[in-house]
Amino acid sequence: MSLHTTISDVTDRILERSDARRSKYISHMRAAAAEGPRRAHLTCGNQAHAYAAMGEDQQTLAETPAPNLGIVTAYNDMLSAHQPFESYPAILKEAAKAAGGTAQVAGGVPAMCDGVTQGQTGMELSLFSRDVIALAAGIGLSHNTFDAAAYLGVCDKIVPGLIIAAATFGYIPGIFVPAGPMQSGLPNDEKARVRNEFAEGKVDRAALMKAEMASYHSAGTCTFYGTANSNQMLMEFMGLHLPGSSFVNPGTELRDALTREAATRALAITALGNDYRPVCDILDAKAFVNGIVGLMATGGSTNLVLHLPAMARAAGVDLRLEDFDAISSVVPLMAKVYPNGLADVNHFHAAGGLPYMIGRLLDAGLLHEDVKTVAGDSLGLHAQEPALDGGALIFRDGAKDSANDKILRPAHDPFQASGGLKQLKGNLGHGMMKVSAVDPARHVIEAPARVFESQDAVKDAFKAGEFTSDLVIVVRFQGPKANGMPELHGLTPALSVTQQRGINVALVTDGRMSGASGKVPSCIHVSPEAAAGGPLSRIQDGDIIRVDATNGTLECLTEGALDRAPATPDLSHNGNGVGRELFDVFRQTVGTADTGAGVVV
Repeated sequence: MSLHTTISDVTDRILERSDARRSKYISHMRAAAAEGPRRAHLTCGNQAHAYAAMGEDQQTLAETPAPNLGIVTAYNDMLSAHQPFESYPAILKEAAKAAGGTAQVAGGVPAMCDGVTQGQTGMELSLFSRDVIALAAGIGLSHNTFDAAAYLGVCDKIVPGLIIAAATFGYIPGIFVPAGPMQSGLPNDEKARVRNEFAEGKVDRAALMKAEMASYHSAGTCTFYGTANSNQMLMEFMGLHLPGSSFVNPGTELRDALTREAATRALAITALGNDYRPVCDILDAKAFVNGIVGLMATGGSTNLVLHLPAMARAAGVDLRLEDFDAISSVVPLMAKVYPNGLADVNHFHAAGGLPYMIGRLLDAGLLHEDVKTVAGDSLGLHAQEPALDGGALIFRDGAKDSANDKILRPAHDPFQASGGLKQLKGNLGHGMMKVSAVDPARHVIEAPARVFESQDAVKDAFKAGEFTSDLVIVVRFQGPKANGMPELHGLTPALSVTQQRGINVALVTDGRMSGASGKVPSCIHVSPEAAAGGPLSRIQDGDIIRVDATNGTLECLTEGALDRAPATPDLSHNGNGVGRELFDVFRQTVGTADTGAGVVV
């Protein structure tokens, strides 16, 4: 089928506005590629240092043109999703050697767990960690000894940070290697029920802890469809994963076979061979449009609305919020995965998963097929799924039909006719709402404001029984300049319970709510932020706010409210404790949320 006109038009607009930036970027990448193999530019002393610990591979590295794979790893034991990466370097090195090449760990990057830091001071470093990850990966690759790179990362800020680095080193090929989700544990709806009951004081902390441990119980990605799993979807839609590899569980033979194949494929697409596929050629405007399509069709994380513009800037592509909104208007919601539904990502994968979705979206003309990927010259290759045949890895056609239409539906019979995100604009600025989980009856909320400057203050008001009538909760001074833009996921139980009590409630904030933002209408990432003098800084309790996801508007209806002087709270306490001192320069120089809240891009 021919490409949908809206997808084509949005792509053309992105290409036009990106022309100068992209041309400059590609010029730099072509110049770097023209210098030839990386190791050829090192002196004998440089090379001796680089190969000193490589044992029997020293001679191969020093005396042959065999390709060398640089491994950038986010392994640590703190993240269940990243713990499986402990064994990956050995697997990748063995596979590289079998393919006639070599592999070295170029460096490690930090990877914090937002699940551990939710509601804690450390969450204020979370978004900035993306830029630190990009910098750390850049340092590892700066040794200039690598012909390709394998990026080991899964979770929230890790994949976007690695993409920024991969784009910066875009003259070498790169492949992203996932670890896969943990096996299904306590159902997500049951976990949410216990959380809400704890918020209401109906169960004790022991019951809450039991439910949480039964949900997050083993190595692998958390099984709800938050930012981590949205990242994995994104890498597949953008052509940087091997086909169908995102949601294969860790510790399985198929997972190990895919890891070995990642090394083999990465070495096959270097400039030393006949199928050179540098990252700069994969990360083009069409790839980013395909990624946004995948985000909308799956009802993915709102965090990617922050990350994708920053990732794109690193590749010379200029994405804007209107691109997300326009694509969302024509891309159907084909998946229902928690918090948008009851299923987890394992159920989604079993129902047909990403190969099914890519195939059906291509059939509907909603994806660019003519793109380069790590697998070849067509996104159609990513409608395949991996399997083992007598122990050998093969790729076969993915499912043509959904195995469970309560989880996964075709594009012509979706759960919703439009995608999961909506841009809201008005006199309060502009932000985004994840509408895929919100009942359409709640898409318009008009009510008096209650203004808070921390999520703890909201929770205290809830516990005090103050939310007894319709209201719009405004949580401000939570943007990147104010305190690093922490996720406010801790608000979800209080907001959910308030809504369940029959009260119309909406959230408006210049902060984030993560990929698990729930069923309460939440206009997030509002820009300009309050700390930069944005309109939210002028709102007071009782002002009438209209949050309208139907018409895409965010308005204060109280006459004269926005003529007030902005509130100027003392934010100095945001600059110390748990490492916040180290990030003062980030808070001072960070970009706006609508451009990706970037520091290094």
